[in-house]
Amino acid sequence: MSGLSGLVSGGLWLSAVISKRFSDELSALVGRKVRVVLSGGACFEGIVVALNPADYSIWLSDVREKDGGVYDKIFISGRSIECLFVLEAGPDLSKLAERLNKVFPNMVRYIKEADVIIVMDRIRVTRDGVVEGTGPAAERVKKIYEEWLSEEAKA
Repeated sequence: MSGLSGLVSGGLWLSAVISKRFSDELSALVGRKVRVVLSGGACFEGIVVALNPADYSIWLSDVREKDGGVYDKIFISGRSIECLFVLEAGPDLSKLAERLNKVFPNMVRYIKEADVIIVMDRIRVTRDGVVEGTGPAAERVKKIYEEWLSEEAKA
């Protein structure tokens, strides 16, 4: 019986890990350009500004409809979403975090869920650049970010 209970608790743990990964991927959609295909055939492209992980409903901004309609914002119920495509994944911040870790060893944390890098517990870096922090270290991080972004654009 203990073997069965171990299997069940192991399966629950694995299920929790998979669920967490799904939630992380869903959270990473915020700020990304996506195409959403609805079960009725409608298709929208826009930037994800908010989402509800409980029912997969999303808010898009700068929206274009398949037939040419343009909207400032649109709410889409999760029940009507058939398919979602990420059109612009953007640069991978984990690569920037690795580069920063070479310059600031053991002082860099990449928080994938928030898509943010924290350097020396006081400098915050997002896809938009250094958004928090001042001083020589922040200037160095900014320079590394700009070099990395330039290389990513060429790739």
